[in-house]
Amino acid sequence: MIAVPKPEKMTPQEYFDWEEKQPIKYEYINGRIFAMTGGTIPHNEIALNLATALKIHLQGKGCKVLMADAKLGVIVSLL
Repeated sequence: MIAVPKPEKMTPQEYFDWEEKQPIKYEYINGRIFAMTGGTIPHNEIALNLATALKIHLQGKGCKVLMADAKLGVIVSLL
C-alpha cells in the first residue's frame, strides 16, 4: 500500500465523501487513507478459488462471502 499525500485524519463520512471522487481505489484504516494497487491474474484466480471454497463451506450458516469492491464497516469490540 502507498500512503496518500493527505496527512490529516478523516472521519468515516469524510472518507466516503472524498473517496467517491477518486479515480483509484483506497483503503481507510483508523482515519488514515492508503492507495490500493490493482491485482494480477494469478492473484484474482487464487481469490476466486478461495471465495468459492468459503461460499460452499459456509452455505446455510448465516454468513456471506464477498469478492471485491464492497464497502464494509468493521466495528471491533472486546468481549
